[in-house]
Amino acid sequence: MTATETSASSRRIEWQLAEVRDVVIETPRVKSLLLRTAGWPGHLAGQHVDIRLTAGDGYQAQRSYSIASPPEDELLALTVERVKDGEVSQYLLDELHAGDQLELRGPIGGYFVWTGATGSPLCLIAGGAGVTPLMAMLRHRDRSTSRAPAVLMYSARSLEDVIYRDEIDAMARRDNSLRIVHALTREQPKDWIGHRGRLDKCLLAANCFPPAQDPAIYVCGPTTFVESVSGLLVELGFDPFSIKTERFGPSGG
Repeated sequence: MTATETSASSRRIEWQLAEVRDVVIETPRVKSLLLRTAGWPGHLAGQHVDIRLTAGDGYQAQRSYSIASPPEDELLALTVERVKDGEVSQYLLDELHAGDQLELRGPIGGYFVWTGATGSPLCLIAGGAGVTPLMAMLRHRDRSTSRAPAVLMYSARSLEDVIYRDEIDAMARRDNSLRIVHALTREQPKDWIGHRGRLDKCLLAANCFPPAQDPAIYVCGPTTFVESVSGLLVELGFDPFSIKTERFGPSGG
């Protein structure tokens, strides 16, 4: 996922080489790159990195990608969605293989992060590939001995487009304090009993923890999705300053 959050600290972090250890197919349009870096300082769930590609003629392209792996993992996972005519995403998805190297710097970002320190209920709301940093939070929570109640509300075009589907379902099966709510906006299986269409006010009200419980709320996805969901949450009585958001959109891919 392309992340738009920037930080002054990103200008002070040095570039380093990362080796691709594996490439995992998530959906027909999405893959995860598992990377090893020699000097990785560690990260918080929700942070991102910058990726830089350099062509033989010196031309460079740079993009930001959210980190999908939790702080506990040895390898760094970046989940990349194909962007139409995107020079960077096409290279990462089609040309990069295990054993190749790429340049990155990070971790970057200190606002859209979750550590679980407060113990508050966790409400994660994702649109499409916006689930990437939220998955880092779920994975971090899954490795914790003390798990706050959590819900993931995930809007995707179809069941085939649900990234990390098997892993998310497995988490929910072994953890009664985790709820998963899918909203399929374009295509649904014939036997689908879940939500059809976009996330709406009724669905949010029924599944997000009430304002009185002071949940930690994270919303990530395309700009229009984030603005719509945030507005609905405010209408439901949530403090706007308690809603942390991450927006992404076309950036050249």
